[in-house]
Order: sequence, then C-alpha cells, then structure tokens
Amino acid sequence: MTHNELLEAFAHTTDELTHLLTALTEEQLNTVPYEGSWTAAQLGDHLYKSYGIATVLNGKSEVTTRPVEAKIEGIKGVFLNFETRLQSPDFIVPGAGPFDKTILLGGLTKRINGIKEYIKNTDDLSVTYVDFELPRMGTLTGLEWVQFMTMHSVRHVRQLKRIVAAL
Repeated sequence: MTHNELLEAFAHTTDELTHLLTALTEEQLNTVPYEGSWTAAQLGDHLYKSYGIATVLNGKSEVTTRPVEAKIEGIKGVFLNFETRLQSPDFIVPGAGPFDKTILLGGLTKRINGIKEYIKNTDDLSVTYVDFELPRMGTLTGLEWVQFMTMHSVRHVRQLKRIVAAL
C-alpha cells in the first residue's frame, strides 16, 4: 500500500470512530449497553491508550532483516476475525469511568492526528521499531504498526456500532 492508501484507511476508520462517539450524549457514552460489554467511553479510552503506542514510532529503529510486511496477515487474522473475543493487555484496559466526553474526544483526536502525521511524514516505513515488543508478535516495522493501528480500530468501530445499536 502507498502512504496515501495507508493514511486514507486509517483516517476513514478513525473518522468513523470519532463520528460515532461524538453523536452520543455523555450519559450514553457511559452506559453499559449489555452484560459483558464495555461502555462506548471505555472503548474510546481503550483506543486512546492503545494509540499511545505511537510513541514507539519516535523511538529506536533498526534496519529490517525480514520481509517488511511479514506480520500484516497475522495482524489482520487476529483483528478481523470477529468470531473470537480478544483479551486486552493490562496496559490498555480502559478505566471504569465515567468519562468526560470532551476530554475523551480531545485526547483521541490528538493521538489520531499524531498517527496521521507519522504516516504522512515518514518516508521509510520499512524500519523495525525496537523499543516495544507486541505480545505474541514481537517488534514491528512502521508499515506493520500502521496496519496494526488501523485493523485494531476497524475491530473496535464494529464493536462500537453494536454498542450504539443497543443503547
């Protein structure tokens, strides 16, 4: 995929995310829609925390010694398999809430814009970032990180649509 295609995919998904969250009242954001579900605000907080991983993209990198896109199919297989329920790693489990809508959306927007800037302004997505290893996947290239953040967002936009429908 080209930089423009990567940016378009990430922007489309995160625009849909913020649109869905923005349309909810603060009360709706903080309402559990059905048993076993996060609130819409908790889903937003989870994504806010997960987008914080973008700091890795400002960290130490090395020349990649494997195919640059080698882990993308695995990432897609995990996040686009909607039949499986995934367990969030502790460091991105959302808070209990309630959440302030303005603060939540402001934080999400800031982190999303930072990722968009990375995609737009990084010439070389082939390097491997070594400051963080994703559980069960290890270190990722810039290209794989962008795909990870996009596919993770796609999964949660789908979840958010179910939450909104149940409210």
